[in-house]
Parts: sequence; structure tokens; C-alpha cells
Amino acid sequence: MHTTNLNVSINKLSKIEGHADLDIRIRDGKVEDVSLRVMENKRFFNQAVKGKPYNAVPQLVSRICGTCSIAHLTACIEAVEKTLSIRPSAQTMLMRKLTMYSLMIRDHALHLYYFVLPDIFGVDSILDLAEKEKELVHQSLHVKEAGNNLSNLIAGRAVHAPFEAVGGFSRIPDKTKFPAMIEELKSIRPYILALAEILYACDWVLIRKTDFVAIKTPDFSFLEGFIASSSGASIKEEDYWDHLHNVVLPYSQASGFEFEGHPYVVGSLARVNLNKDNLSAPTKRDMKKYLDIFPSDNIYHNNLAQAIEIMHSIDHAIEILSTAEFKEEKPAQPESLDGEGVGAIEAPRGTLYYWLGIDKGKVRYANLVIPTAQNLISMREDVRDAATKILACEKNDRSCEEKIRKEVEKIIRAYDPCMSCASHFLRVNWV
Repeated sequence: MHTTNLNVSINKLSKIEGHADLDIRIRDGKVEDVSLRVMENKRFFNQAVKGKPYNAVPQLVSRICGTCSIAHLTACIEAVEKTLSIRPSAQTMLMRKLTMYSLMIRDHALHLYYFVLPDIFGVDSILDLAEKEKELVHQSLHVKEAGNNLSNLIAGRAVHAPFEAVGGFSRIPDKTKFPAMIEELKSIRPYILALAEILYACDWVLIRKTDFVAIKTPDFSFLEGFIASSSGASIKEEDYWDHLHNVVLPYSQASGFEFEGHPYVVGSLARVNLNKDNLSAPTKRDMKKYLDIFPSDNIYHNNLAQAIEIMHSIDHAIEILSTAEFKEEKPAQPESLDGEGVGAIEAPRGTLYYWLGIDKGKVRYANLVIPTAQNLISMREDVRDAATKILACEKNDRSCEEKIRKEVEKIIRAYDPCMSCASHFLRVNWV
């Protein structure tokens, strides 16, 4: 009889939005309980924006997150525009797509190169690869730099971008810099193909049947579309709250969410599973080998899906920069200063929702649903399944401890819930 009794505790797991703890209780060789507790400090953004002018709020909420401030900025702008019947121009939408592509390139690159590859190569840090995989380290820096440079060119800055605003952009990009930007994007394409091959060859497997949810867009631009699920749902963005259900986690200060009563997964894996046919033509051509494995239920394929999204972001950005003619134009103006509306976009880690109520030009109500919160329940269940499988195979308590620790780290990183936590776990205390 399996007599393993363990209390696994990972304390103060740092996240950009606060801290998380993970406790696994094992008795007589069975996982009795898994508590993924987000112990973040309350930051009251929902309350802080009340009474603020509608055109100031997007920059305020972009401070929610440093690494994906562009996602919060863009989602809030869309919510304001939907609320006040502001119709951005076709040029504005192209520039927003470029801004989102810059975010995806640098954000996914940070996760894959700096947090995933060390696990694959069996080292603590990418710096440990500096001698054996020197070229790979150089490639990672070039990819991140290209993403930052695209952000700087279009939105003014990679973090807390100043040019993107309600109704348009405050400044148009310098077209004389387009040729150099295009060449830089082309130069990193081979690096992403090499990265995808490493992730494709990785043999990690964790399959759990679940529902995948993402916004399907006609050009995989992470912006306008409809909410789709692998179970067959097709929902308008503004109707999201009729299908997402808040789940109180009594041990956590962050709620979880269910989709139509069931746990679900958002993020790159969901997007590629549901929308791979709408990727850019060059991406589908050059990454066919990797795209053929999707749709996939293996959560570790989220890493490969991120590499595919980097390639798409590069290819569609090149297409836009090569063909678009940007000219000076005034931002679109509101038709009303009162109303309610929903902004929904695909942030790096999944679908991000903003629901705003505005009266006389000032925000009276704000509701935010972030991707990490939507994945919490699925992350917890994957940790439970992984620990259960290890216990079934290992009869030695010491080997169980080590394998569970390593597998849990890899699972959390595969979801990429936030940058600081994806880099490493703090000390694991075994009781």
C-alpha cells in the first residue's frame, strides 16, 4: 500500500500582480487537496478609476502590469470606444495591430527564452547557456529588441506606451524608419523557426480534457472578433458576462472563473487551437510542421503556440509596414458621453475583458477579468493530475518530492501566468 504522506508548500511565489502560494496535501499516496492561493495585495484599480475622465483611464489602468501594459491600455481604450460610440479609423486599427504584435513578440520571447528554455536544457538560468548555447542567447536578445523597437516606432515606448489613445494615436510613426524595421523583423524569423524546433522536440506531456476559449479574429490580430470555445460556443464580446462565472476561492484573494459552468483555458494554446486557419500565409507555410499538431490538449504545447504567435506577429507586421500609408488624422470623437460597453482583446496570456460604465464623460463603474484569473482553476487541476500520476509511479517519498516539485514548476511556467512567477519558484518547503 502506498503510504506517502506529504505537505508540499511553495510560499510567496512572486507575481507581477502580487504573490501566490501553492499547497499540496498528500495522504496515503493520494492527493487530497490542492490550493493555488493568490495572495496579492488589493490594489483597487476598479475603485481608483471611478470619477476619472474617460480619456485618462486607459493610461491609469496600463499601470496594472508592466510587461503587458499595452494589453491593458488597448482593452480599456476599446471599452471606452464601445461605451461612447467612438469609431476608430482603419488606420488606427492597423496601428493597434502593430502595437499588439510588438507586445506579443517581446512578451512571448521573454517567457520562452528566459523561463522555458532553461528547464528544457536542465539549467537554472539562460545565463548558464552562455557558453554551450551562446548563439541562442544572442538570438533571444535580438528577438526581444525587435519587439521593443516596433513598440517604440508605433506606440512611442515598449512599456506604458504614450501614443495610443482613445479614438486614435497622438502621433503617426516615422515612415522613413519602416525599411529598417522590416529588415529587422525579417532577420529574426530564422531565430523563431529554430526556437519552434526546440519546443516541438520537447517531449513533455500533460493532457487533461478541457474547454479552450479565445477571441477568433479574421486575421489573428488579437483584437476584434467573437468569443469561441472548443465546445462549440460562439458569443459576442459584449455578452461575455452571461457565460463567464466568477468562482470564489475561499483560500485566495483572487477569484477563479468558469465558462458555462466548467473550468477552461485561455492563452496561446487556446488561440492556436481555435483560430490557426487565420494565421498569416507566410506563418502557415513555414510553420506547417508545428501547426499540424494543433488542436492539442497538451498544456505544454502552449509554449509552441507562443512561438507560432511570435512568427505570425512578425509576418503580419511586415505586411502592414510594407503596404500601409499612414497620414496625420484627428482622433475619432465620442457621439455620447454616457453609456456602458465592453472591450475584449487577446493579451499574451489570454482573453482580457474590460466592462465600463461612463456618465457625463467620467467612469462610474469598471469590471476587469484578467487571463491569469481565468486559468487559476485549470492550473490547480493540472497540478493535481500531475501529482497523482507521479504518486502512481513512484514509491519512494524522496523521489516523489523531487518529481512533483519539478513538474509543478513546469506546469505553472507553461501557463505563463505572469513574468516574475514564471522565472522561478522560491524555496519549496517539504513538511
